[in-house]
Amino acid sequence: MDLFGEGNQWAIIIPIIILIVLSVVMRRRRPAEKTEAEIVGSLFMDVNENLRLVERFSYQGRPRKFRADSWKRNSEKIGFLSQSLRDTLSQAFTLVEEFNRSIDAAKKQRAAIYLTGVDAHKLEAPLTKSKEGLEEWIRSNMPLDTGAGRRGCMGMGG
Repeated sequence: MDLFGEGNQWAIIIPIIILIVLSVVMRRRRPAEKTEAEIVGSLFMDVNENLRLVERFSYQGRPRKFRADSWKRNSEKIGFLSQSLRDTLSQAFTLVEEFNRSIDAAKKQRAAIYLTGVDAHKLEAPLTKSKEGLEEWIRSNMPLDTGAGRRGCMGMGG
């Protein structure tokens, strides 16, 4: 029995499998945020996604876990934010982690009964307040470029 005989199909299949595995691994790895703007942007994306999940949270079927990756990576790096915003973010992501533990327990036991005590709408207020605080930080620290002084297409106009 010749593994690599007849057309060398394995010579084509193995590199394809390796590329697929590498692309999945690379897609899952998020680079660590380095600047304040990157940290705020990452937190903002997680808060926004969590607000969407709260709106669609269902006790029927398989609920999706809330996102807390950005918080786990950056919770020690947010000293530049106001104390009230840090407290609000901490409260929101503490609740997120509690909800995720309940979701994990329900999935592990394959029983939605574990979710009956979970009120996903409790997350709405701290997440909304977090979103507002992050938006305020973005407005005051990352002014929009209005495009004044820019030239038109091909450097013409003005």
